[in-house]
Amino acid sequence: MTYKRRSNIFDPAAAGAFRLSRSKIENFMRCARCFYLDRRLGVGEPEGYPFNLNSAVDHLLKKEFDIHRAKGDAHPLMAHYKIDAVPFAHEELDRWRENFVGAQFLHKPTNLLITGAIDDVWINPKDELHIVDYKATAKDSEVNLDAEWQIGYKRQMEIYQWLFRKNNFKVSSIGYFVYANGKRDREAFDGKLEFDVKIIPYTGDDSWVEPALKDIKKLLTSDSLPPSGVDCEFCAYREAADKALAQFKKQEKLF
Repeated sequence: MTYKRRSNIFDPAAAGAFRLSRSKIENFMRCARCFYLDRRLGVGEPEGYPFNLNSAVDHLLKKEFDIHRAKGDAHPLMAHYKIDAVPFAHEELDRWRENFVGAQFLHKPTNLLITGAIDDVWINPKDELHIVDYKATAKDSEVNLDAEWQIGYKRQMEIYQWLFRKNNFKVSSIGYFVYANGKRDREAFDGKLEFDVKIIPYTGDDSWVEPALKDIKKLLTSDSLPPSGVDCEFCAYREAADKALAQFKKQEKLF
């Protein structure tokens, strides 16, 4: 297997805007060193396996909410959770949802073109937009946003809110996670997987985005490798592998 270097590598001498996705911003927030290796040196993290079941849930939820978007009424789940809004109908919705396209904004102070593909947008009677993200899991306990690792979900929501505000939309600070939890307590599979679907509100704060973009641009134009992120598994693996290989080579020379 041959490792392929990443494309879209930052060139400090290039004059054009540099495209930066929401997921890459999250990589920076998690570990500046891994981000630098990826976007500046072209050595990205190994690709994970696709979550096809999650993608199927995502796809079907979009189709379901689109039915109510076409009708101009609220989904029953929205009514159940007393959310005074309806799915937002807009000619750009398909583009906003498209991977590697998404909503976009050129941040002129850094010349970074920020992109992010959303799942859904709802609109309330005040003409405020609510950013909506679909999530899927399968666990026995109730779904929530309390886990430490879910800070990534929250930052994802906040970047989307920032993007839409920068595109001159009136955006509510309240976003929603439509969370599907696969039921594992059934007696048998019987060729189907059932879900409990819950809507979780989240009040976002995008004040961190602008400072983060400035830090990202400063890092990308630097020729110094930044420190590892706290508890970064990729950095810990590389360090452990380097030590093991060095010890192995040292032992080889003894014989």
